[in-house]
Amino acid sequence: MKHFLRMFVQICLYFYCKCLWRCLKFVVRKLTGQCELQRICYNTKPGAARTMKIEASLKGSKSKRLQTSVSVHPDAIEKTIDDIMELKRINPDINPQLGVSLQACLLQIVGYRNLIAEVEKLRREPYDSENPQHEEMLLKLWKCLKPNSPLKARISKQWCEIGFQGDDPKTDFRGMGLLGLYNLVYFAEWDTEIAQQVLSDSLHPKYRELTKKELSQLTKAEWEKKKFDKAIGYSFAIVGINITDLAYNLLVSGALKTHFYNVAPEAPTLTHFQQTFCYLMHEFHKFWIEEDPLDIMEFNRVREKFHKQILKQLQNPEMALCPHFAASESLINM
Repeated sequence: MKHFLRMFVQICLYFYCKCLWRCLKFVVRKLTGQCELQRICYNTKPGAARTMKIEASLKGSKSKRLQTSVSVHPDAIEKTIDDIMELKRINPDINPQLGVSLQACLLQIVGYRNLIAEVEKLRREPYDSENPQHEEMLLKLWKCLKPNSPLKARISKQWCEIGFQGDDPKTDFRGMGLLGLYNLVYFAEWDTEIAQQVLSDSLHPKYRELTKKELSQLTKAEWEKKKFDKAIGYSFAIVGINITDLAYNLLVSGALKTHFYNVAPEAPTLTHFQQTFCYLMHEFHKFWIEEDPLDIMEFNRVREKFHKQILKQLQNPEMALCPHFAASESLINM
């Protein structure tokens, strides 16, 4: 009986999605004189809310031409807009702003797909110690993080000072390939002051300041234990590679669409991804201090909790993780 009811519900949902919903759209179009794409562009402000609705509308269309419009080459976007306008019987002279709005949305949608491909390519490329460019980037990472401490040798225990596991960092890049190195170098080069501070704090961790309320809730035994316990640090470079993995998964899952569609007026680029990594590294560092883990074995628990917090933030269609990197002013008139 339960199986029959489940099947019945599924059939009803299928019927609703395929028939009733399209009938409803047809009725609304007749009443308003506007297709769904027009209603979205005219009634939803620029940014993630609009672009994600446009993307869903195009993907869910019964027209193959509209379905494939989200995966065209960037150079073909203008022609694709003309095709959409023609297919929907929209006069571009009467609706000039619609073409501009659709183009902005398609640039973001197509750009996001291309960004995934670019990031995936870097992730799959292994670090090669025989490649001069790879070696140059690795040495740049050291110079940015430890400008006053020359590296004595390429193979050296000094690498542990910036959070690598052994005397040759190349083995630590296996999981994320060149992507991990690219992100770490970007953080160290463009957010140098913050990167150096995070590195210093990871090596010399401190407890966060307890509020008066928290202090009042501690028992005498807990307070005594707190006085003698040491705060737990972490390996900066290894955590950076781990946060790269977190950022990669947010990107591939589509969770970062909210952020990128709000901060990139056109196609999101690798630079946008790297800026997001910088934000995540800084935020994770603060989150680690707040969580006050007992030991490094709690890293996975803290990381998972941080991941869930970021996912929750990204459910807000107006969310921009790092608004100071945003070019969102360009979105206003699109």
